[in-house]
Amino acid sequence: MDLAYLRANPHVIPRLIEHQRIRVSSLSRDPAAAGQSQLWTLDDGTHLFAKAHAAAPSGFFAAEAAGLRWLAERPGLPVPEVIAVLDELLVLQWIQPGQPTRSGAQRLGELLAQLHSFGAAPAFGAPKGYGVPETGYVGVLPLDNTPKKEWPEFFLERRCLPYLRQARDLGVVDRKLCGELETLLARLPQHVGPSERPSRIHGDLWSGNVHYDAEGQPWIVDAAAAHWGHRETDLATLQLFGAPFLADTLNSYQAVYPLGEGWQQRVAAHQLHLLLVHVVVFGAGYVEQALRAARTLR
Repeated sequence: MDLAYLRANPHVIPRLIEHQRIRVSSLSRDPAAAGQSQLWTLDDGTHLFAKAHAAAPSGFFAAEAAGLRWLAERPGLPVPEVIAVLDELLVLQWIQPGQPTRSGAQRLGELLAQLHSFGAAPAFGAPKGYGVPETGYVGVLPLDNTPKKEWPEFFLERRCLPYLRQARDLGVVDRKLCGELETLLARLPQHVGPSERPSRIHGDLWSGNVHYDAEGQPWIVDAAAAHWGHRETDLATLQLFGAPFLADTLNSYQAVYPLGEGWQQRVAAHQLHLLLVHVVVFGAGYVEQALRAARTLR
């Protein structure tokens, strides 16, 4: 039993695990996705990375596998190879972890610029025939990728309002605050800057979704939110919780594919989607941060 066998016979993986033909070591749990990360070791010593979730929503791991494969269509982009996909798990190439480096962060900026300039689509989201699933995921929350011609409408209707209203329905955001946020979000079209064509983006590119290998070089992981979007969204998300050598990443991006004038003033607006997702998943602790970001739209 080796890698070639697993690729050809993914349906037998649960039985192989049950009979300990695959040695499984737990790595961590993901509180947002309620899943578990694992290191697998095959008979020949090959290591693999697996994500398991016994109660995964329908299409959860299939969306991530599709996102990784879609991003990998850009030649040279370092994303893990998809080995096998089942309803309850995803098996990927193992990337030996290491520490971030300045040169790796610079390379990340170059790679993102090359990704964002690769290919073209007629709309934002998942236009038919352009490689993106109609439903993606951020954590275990579904993402509606129904296409829109204009980015402000797509971001507002597909990425912000659904999670704001879900937070209201959960009682995390009261109706008064929800109304204020909806009013602020309605001003989004006035704050988008120069017109941008749809770009191939990761869609959930906070620093935890950049994996540095043993040589300190970056890999792009966890691509269930990948779609045709606005390239500033990836860069704004990368800044949301901080990232190693962030200035080097942004500077190297700018050298390859310069951002539109005034992009710094739009960072908070592009962060709103992920902040509202955090309000839904983690609760009221993120409400104030989301409100501050929305108030930049005044």
